[in-house]
Amino acid sequence: MIIATNDITAKVNELQELRKMTDELNAEIEKLTDEIKAFMSAEELMYAGAFKVSYKPVTTQRIDTTSMKKELPDLVQRYMKTTTSRRFSIN
Repeated sequence: MIIATNDITAKVNELQELRKMTDELNAEIEKLTDEIKAFMSAEELMYAGAFKVSYKPVTTQRIDTTSMKKELPDLVQRYMKTTTSRRFSIN
């Protein structure tokens, strides 16, 4: 374990403050997005000034890995890929 210098401690403090600001901005973005979606209701397309806003249903298909692991564990294991990375966190 190393002890951070004052410079690095200042950078960690700044990073945490920026993350807090990001969280606050993301909450505001989500709030505005929800308000626009509520206004659009069942409509899929709207013009708002210079912007074209769409809120359309999208259908996707994904593999249900939980069920697949239960029903075909050998097959899942055969195609399982292990990777290693480093996780950065500040607590």
